[in-house]
Amino acid sequence: MKKDKIKIGILGFGVVGTGTYRVLTENFEAIKKQVGAEIVVEKILMRDMSKKRLIDVPDRMVTTKPEDILENSDIDIVVELMGGEEPAYSYIMRALENGKHVVTANKELMAKKGSSILEKADNNGLSFGFEASVCGGIPIIRAFKRSLCTDKVKRIMGIVNGTTNYILTKMTQEGSGYEDVLKEAQAKGYAEADPTADVEGYDAAYKMAILSSIGFHTKLDINMIRREGISGVSKSDILYGKDLGWTIKLLGIAQEIDGKLEVAVSPVMLPAEHPLASVNGVNNAVFVNSEAVGELMFYGPGAGQMATGNSVASDIMEIARQIVLDNKTLPNCSCFDVKAFAEEPESSFYLRLDVINRPGVLAKIAGVFGNYGVSLESVLQKKTEGERAEIVWITSKVKESSFKKAIEFIKYMDVVNEVSSIIRVEANGHC
Repeated sequence: MKKDKIKIGILGFGVVGTGTYRVLTENFEAIKKQVGAEIVVEKILMRDMSKKRLIDVPDRMVTTKPEDILENSDIDIVVELMGGEEPAYSYIMRALENGKHVVTANKELMAKKGSSILEKADNNGLSFGFEASVCGGIPIIRAFKRSLCTDKVKRIMGIVNGTTNYILTKMTQEGSGYEDVLKEAQAKGYAEADPTADVEGYDAAYKMAILSSIGFHTKLDINMIRREGISGVSKSDILYGKDLGWTIKLLGIAQEIDGKLEVAVSPVMLPAEHPLASVNGVNNAVFVNSEAVGELMFYGPGAGQMATGNSVASDIMEIARQIVLDNKTLPNCSCFDVKAFAEEPESSFYLRLDVINRPGVLAKIAGVFGNYGVSLESVLQKKTEGERAEIVWITSKVKESSFKKAIEFIKYMDVVNEVSSIIRVEANGHC
């Protein structure tokens, strides 16, 4: 018998939960016409009933007991918007065991436990949606799983964290220092009181783990992703980058070379003419290169109540359609392969050194690079103050291990005061 109501339970009612509720209620009639049934919010789990809600909802909907949703036979779809690994993982697995479809926006959980969750959903014949786990309102998961599923993805580059993009944009446009812009971002609500997850690249790494798993159809260990944050990027690096025709962005880069994966998150010197270089503020963008289609870029808000809430609601609506039409669910897990990581990743590097200002220093350092097989594209002496000088080196593409060995030697040389900065360089389609 055809259902005329699809009932959902929401676990967590913060910014994203509120946005999801608003999208479903404000667009109720339009969604009903497309689904062929009403989507009704039956229950909302809140940890603290005394906490002020962002919007008013009927008291009868609200509960502090997860079993009121997870064990409720009337609820068809469970929507997990709590964040974090636990108790979210346990709640999701319980929902699947009880025959409920699930939607989540939980990037950390999907990066760490996504494979086991999706396999559980597939084994139980249930749908699992996670569009909102990456890039807020940008429909990037659906693009990979639907539109690009027949193509072979070669490379994924993404600005996938709005906080760091805001900070680097302000530093670039206004010449401000990192600490000053971070405080401003916190005051505006773009950065948390503890910004570590954003500025040290953890958030971006979670998202790149998800995109890489889907894009390259592989199970991926989050601990294999190379990760660096932006806290070491200075005003000097921003200015020197401009002089060289580059813009610094925190990029997630994933690529498959000879059957092996390279996945990294780090600040990158990006050519100013690259489409990602003009993505500013809190916006996100994902640049994809594939064999059949070529180059694609997905751009839009990477966070926000309504943008992310819309992505959650779209997953709910898609599953609701399946329920109404009694369609069999599509496979949730497309990560059917296990690909090895590249043991010797390669990159080009920007290096800024504070050295003693005397003849022969450049040749001495260049000799060390040569001993370790590091070729140099250019050397620039940027400023001199008395007995100190600042030198910027740009390397050719080199094995990362060779570059690190050279740096380890250079930082202890008697002519080197400090290794001030090291930033990867995007050049000729590789980093």
